[in-house]
Amino acid sequence: MAARRISSLISRSLSSVPSAVFLSHGKNSRWGRNIHRYSTAVLAEEPITPPVQVNYTKLLINGEFVDSTSGKTFPTLDPRTGEVIAHVAEGDAEDIDRAVVAARKAFDEGPWPKMTAYERSRILLRFADLVEKHSDELAALETWDNGKPHEQAAKAEVPMFARLFHYYAGWADKIHGLTVPADGNYHHQTLHEPIGVAGQIIPWNFPLLMFAWKVGPALATGNTIVLKSAEQTPLTALYAAKLLHEAGLPPGVLNVVSGYGPTAGAALASHMDVDKLAFTGSTNTGKIVLELAAKSNLKPVTLELGGKSPFIVCEDADVDKAVELAHFALFFNQGQCCCAGSRTFVHEKIYDEFLEKAKARAARRTVGDPFKKGIEQGPQIDSEQFDKILRYIRSGIESNATLECGGERLGSKGYFIQPTVFSNVQDDMLIAQDEIFGPVQSILKFKDLKEVVSRANQTRYGLAAGVFTQNIDTANTLSRALRVGTVWINCFDVFDAAIPFGGYKMSGQGREKGIYSLNNYLQVKAVVTPLKNTAWL
Repeated sequence: MAARRISSLISRSLSSVPSAVFLSHGKNSRWGRNIHRYSTAVLAEEPITPPVQVNYTKLLINGEFVDSTSGKTFPTLDPRTGEVIAHVAEGDAEDIDRAVVAARKAFDEGPWPKMTAYERSRILLRFADLVEKHSDELAALETWDNGKPHEQAAKAEVPMFARLFHYYAGWADKIHGLTVPADGNYHHQTLHEPIGVAGQIIPWNFPLLMFAWKVGPALATGNTIVLKSAEQTPLTALYAAKLLHEAGLPPGVLNVVSGYGPTAGAALASHMDVDKLAFTGSTNTGKIVLELAAKSNLKPVTLELGGKSPFIVCEDADVDKAVELAHFALFFNQGQCCCAGSRTFVHEKIYDEFLEKAKARAARRTVGDPFKKGIEQGPQIDSEQFDKILRYIRSGIESNATLECGGERLGSKGYFIQPTVFSNVQDDMLIAQDEIFGPVQSILKFKDLKEVVSRANQTRYGLAAGVFTQNIDTANTLSRALRVGTVWINCFDVFDAAIPFGGYKMSGQGREKGIYSLNNYLQVKAVVTPLKNTAWL
């Protein structure tokens, strides 16, 4: 399926890079005078005009696009240039309250929870068909607002978006309870009921896919929703919500509020009439969301948070294949991926060979306008993330890690950063501990499995891991020893609608996608009825 093509699509090697001279980075740089550096020629060109118009910038409440109560708007920016794409309605606490009132009425009085599951399934299927019909517009908006390569959005992410809704449409009429044998003359059954009004807060790195991960299971189980989009990327959520209503979704079932975290996000997390909350974002913000939920009405919370995933390359690995996969595991989506393989552990016997090939692969990575064909890496999302990544790069240099390549911005406008590789990275360095969320690969050396398991697990995160080996026993040992929610063996970032995703430790709680995600939006009710003169028990 399309999702499984992401690796081959995005990580293919593109070797034609114009030559120039690398700038010196001081004593911690191995790059000499005759080594090629990244081309800025593509960045000097005028940005390609996106093939889409922005038609939806207001809040969607109770089935209608409306202005915010305050009348305020905020700009959403093109990461390629930092220029304004559009001004979007800025929702705050009053708008969240309006949306919750609409969602509550739709749940308590509207047709959605009372529809047959088959009818709900048909609406979701019609929506998935509309997504496929409007895939060009969705992909262009996603790239324009986020900066990810258009080929990635169009050929992998939008098809996966449609696939996820086909998947959840299939679940809608297959959710049921059990008849449970019990002692005594009683009939005991369980009912799986929708939880009510779900509050959902999605991030900016995969706006469409995170919309699907949350909205899909919530609607399939009969809930109503108030969704807050990320302020950096509000456009595709509004477009997708419009298509859902075109597919027949009743008013008030899905409400979309664009706005900022401290205002709209906090109001949603602490709202007393929201029955369940789902959040994807940083671990620090996740703590705040969890606290707000607990201090209000103790609503259950699903959290998908940060990561610092190990990618372990064993001594028996095919080095060329391992280099390519490790490169993809870190640099995919500009490194803005919660499960990025950001700690590349390489066995000491192949470390030097791996390092030389890894920095050569990074130097071949094509960076530029994400609408341009063949571009592997676009800009970072905004100036805040851009500055944060450069601070971490400076931290790596100051900690005496060796900067093998990259380390600087590309071009003079927009938020482009050179693909960056560090060697001689130690576990106590910030670049080995913190989630950088950018195109910065840290390569560490290990001696044996016992050592690498211990070091890989010495982190507050536990979202994912990659293992590259030809030995099935090694693969089995590592997959059971690593304390993470997903282990990819000789692959990475394989996402399927049916595969659950979530983390251990401070990478979150609960699982998204697959059958496990349905439980996030269901209550289990036990019903016990006395039996008289029964023929059997």
